[in-house]
Amino acid sequence: MRKILLVIVPALVVAVIAYGGWYWWTDWRFLQSTDDAYIQSDVSVIAPTIEGTLKEVRVADNERVAENQILFIIDDTDFVSRVNQAEAVAATETAVLTTVRSRLTLQQAMIDQAAAALNVAEAEDTRSQLDQKRYTALLSSSLASRQQFDTADADARKAGAALVKARAALVAEQTQLVVYRSLMSEEAARLAQARAALELARSQLDDTVIRAPIAGIVGNRAGQLGQYVKPGTQLCSLVPLPHVYVTANFKETQLTRMRPGQVATVEVDAYPDHTITGRIESFAPASGAQFSLLPPDNATGNFTKIVQRVPVRIELPADGPLARLLRPGLSVTVTVDTRDLAGGEAANGLVGAAEAKPIGAAAPGAGK
Repeated sequence: MRKILLVIVPALVVAVIAYGGWYWWTDWRFLQSTDDAYIQSDVSVIAPTIEGTLKEVRVADNERVAENQILFIIDDTDFVSRVNQAEAVAATETAVLTTVRSRLTLQQAMIDQAAAALNVAEAEDTRSQLDQKRYTALLSSSLASRQQFDTADADARKAGAALVKARAALVAEQTQLVVYRSLMSEEAARLAQARAALELARSQLDDTVIRAPIAGIVGNRAGQLGQYVKPGTQLCSLVPLPHVYVTANFKETQLTRMRPGQVATVEVDAYPDHTITGRIESFAPASGAQFSLLPPDNATGNFTKIVQRVPVRIELPADGPLARLLRPGLSVTVTVDTRDLAGGEAANGLVGAAEAKPIGAAAPGAGK
């Protein structure tokens, strides 16, 4: 029996080592895994854009809501009054602008009248000038009396004065037209301002009804009936379930052969009997430390090299067996199969084949 054991045990050990080496060479060395991974979702925080008192609360905690469904209603008494006031101001400015336009039309008629009067004055001036010349010639020939000459001369002077007056009147009317045009521009600007104020008042009135921007489940509801809220006050959060994804924080040394599109196996701690097959969607543009509140400063003198982690987004299938059971914040373990290096970005058309080389690979001619 001892001799048999001495033969069988070494053979088993060699077989296990051989199988382990074969498994490492064919599979294990290509698998990169991390348990620093969590389910996440694009949570929408619901907050008002105006201030007021909550008059109605139409949602409860953990309630599923549809897109555009009413969540909260703010008391709109003041906002209705503001809309009415803005409408009255806009109506007043519209009436004023209409009056100015009527005056502008009337002023154009006055200009036409002044221009006609100027034509009459010019004609009368021409006639009186000719009469003056004729009576001057007749007076020198003693064919006209001095009185007739004086009358013609006076008429010529009066016609000249009337012509000057008519020209001045036309200039005055034209100047008044410019004034009315400026006034119309000013009133048009005031009307535009009044209409903008009316639109703002109506928008604020609409904002008293707070609706769901997306479909999802209500969580962390803080808005209560009768609560006075201000812009930015968090009322609740909307989680767009089952649209979730995984953020896995891999070590920088594990990213060498990772590419978008590679298969990732996700094991959820809450459901250990199920696994989910996802794919790498994207990589964070920097390590997690760079986005922290206080990024590390390695130039302080006390330097200790620490392996950094880079967030990797894993896309999950929308029709998976756990699609409606997953919740943001659950812990998962992610394993990525990196053996298909060219099947990542290059196969999905994300980068060219020349770019599908391991991260950190030297470029041609580098170091020369």
